[in-house]
This record gives sequence, C-alpha cells and structure tokens, in this order.
Amino acid sequence: MGADVRPASRAEAERAFSRWTRGWRRLLLPAIPLVYLIYVADAVTTFSHGASADWGYALLAAFAACWLLALPPAALATSPRFWTVYGVLVVLFVAELPFARAAAFVLCVFITIITVARLGTRSAPIVLALAAGALLIPAAIPAWHDSIGTSFGFVTPVAIPIVAIVVFAGAEVMQSNHALAEARADLARLAAENERMRIARDMHDVLGHSLTTITVKAGLACRLGEADPARALQEIADVEALARRSLADVRAAVTNYRDVTLAGELATGRELLRAAGITADLPRAVDVVDPGNQELFGWVIREGLTNIVRHAHARSCAIRLSASSVEIVDDGVGGTAPPGNGLSGLRERVAAAGGVVDAGPQLPTGWRLRVSLSPEGSA
Repeated sequence: MGADVRPASRAEAERAFSRWTRGWRRLLLPAIPLVYLIYVADAVTTFSHGASADWGYALLAAFAACWLLALPPAALATSPRFWTVYGVLVVLFVAELPFARAAAFVLCVFITIITVARLGTRSAPIVLALAAGALLIPAAIPAWHDSIGTSFGFVTPVAIPIVAIVVFAGAEVMQSNHALAEARADLARLAAENERMRIARDMHDVLGHSLTTITVKAGLACRLGEADPARALQEIADVEALARRSLADVRAAVTNYRDVTLAGELATGRELLRAAGITADLPRAVDVVDPGNQELFGWVIREGLTNIVRHAHARSCAIRLSASSVEIVDDGVGGTAPPGNGLSGLRERVAAAGGVVDAGPQLPTGWRLRVSLSPEGSA
C-alpha cells in the first residue's frame, strides 16, 4: 500500500464528455461526414432542373439538419425520440430518390451509421436491406441506369456494409475504453479505501499501545508524586519521551514507513508491564524467530500487551517465541471485554502472512493469544 493513488473518477470523465455534447462541439464530428452529400447535390444538379432541383436541395438540407440532430447521444436519450428522428431520415431519403436517383443511396450510408450506432449487431438485417436496395433498385429502373456510374452511385452498395463494420468496430472500442475507465476508477476507489483501512488499523495499533502506556505511566507518576518525587519525575519524563515517539509513529504510519521490530516491542512491553505492576516473563533474545516473522510478531506483542494492560487486570504475563509462532499468556480475567478492532486488524495482518490467530480464555483464569505461521507463510 502507500502507492500514489490518482482516482480518475467516472464523474470527471462524464464531465469531460459532456463538454463535447454541448454547443458547437456537439455538431463538429457529425458534420464532417456531411461533405459526402456533395455527391448527392451533384446528382440533383445533373438529373433535376428548376423547381425539381430546388426540392432536391431542400430535402438534402433537411436530411443534413436531421443528421446533426440525430447523432449526439444526448439528442437520443429516449427510444421514441430516436425512432422519430430515424423515421424522418428514412422518409427524406425516399423523397430524395426521384431527384438524385442512384446517388440518393449515399444517404443510406448515413442511415447505416446511426442504425449501427444504436442497434449494434441487431442492425445487420437493416444494413443488408439498405445495401441490397442500393444495388438492386437503380439496376431495376432503366431510367436510372445512367446515374449508376456517376455521382458515387456505383460505390454505395459496397460502402454501406464497410461503413457498418467500421462503425461497429469503433463502437466496440469506445465501449471497451469506457469499461476500462470504469475499471480504473473502481481500482482507484478500492486502493483509496484500502489505504484508509490501513491507516485506521495502524492508528489503532500505534496510538492504542502508546496511549495505554502513557496512561499507565501518568497514573503511576501521580501515585508516586509525594512518596517518591524523583521516581515520579522520571515517569513523567518517560511519558514525554513516549508522547514524542508516538507522534513520530503516527507520522510514519500515515506515510507507511513504520519501524516495528520484535526486540523493540519486547523492550517497550517490558517497561509497560512494569509500570502497570504486572510481573513479566519475556524472552530476552529474538534470534530463535525467523527474520521474516519478526515484524509481524512485534505487532502481535504490541496488540497483546496493550489488551492485557487495558482489560485483563492480570498479575503476570508470559511470552513464548519460536521460529514460526508467538504466544502470550496472562492470568487475568480473560474474555470479559468485547472483541475490538485491534484483534480484527491483527487477524488481517496474520492472514495476509499466511498464518492463523488462536485467541481464547485459559482455565481456570487468564487469556491466551497465539499466532502461528506455516513454513510457506514464514518464508
């Protein structure tokens, strides 16, 4: 953890996209393909004259306007509106046929784009029908034969399926990119959540232990204030040093550079138990523990001794170490306090290392906390 999290949120991506669906920007990309309508206009000029040509140009302009209205996704938010615009485009195409003849089927390319963009693979029958119409209808009308080889008319039957494939592939790429952006946003949120959980867990481990020690030492200093002022002053000095160290630990935990060692936790725990008036039976060497396990065992001892001082009302405490296990036993009231976040966080740490936590009351009194790591987890 502690990695640099840069959550490119879905909301930011949607805001950036919405800027391209407002104002002049929403007309830019749809307007680019309209340059091919020049072939239809040329056919109207060739095959229609006078008022007929005017009608051909007007229908072509209306088609272009509907096209600009149709393509931006915001304009087709509901299915009824889509099919209304779609139907108008089809009607305008059919109306243009007498004026542009075979070249009017260029409009089918535009209808193909909006059809595939909306329906995906379900548009295949419509695309095939448009391509077949562009191929067969001009050939079936003798008066139109002279328009097939001019004004782009002969290319349209091939252009329709090619455009359909390109639009479908582009839509798939856009959907994949959108899914990838969503996945990255989800990963960023998970990383941030995991980092918050790590900080919360570390704050509990660091501050819980340190504040418990400070509380115990401050109470001891109060009791010794009149009877042994020199000892009381020493305890207060220890409280000050521990408070400074705790502040450094908090900063280290937040930045994920904490330094927890087994030897250090044993030394601190010995002092904590002494201040609490609990007889300590702690190992003086940690060489028996595998180096890879020592930091984790340090966290176990920190959590275990903190709970003993807080809740156990114990008179004695013992810690046993082996290469892959640590055991903490006390003779306190054992199990009377409800389980807290500390033990849950400890279970998470141990589980991540491939180990198990065994915690429960001892008979006749006391509490036992044991953490064992498998050979694989301790490697």
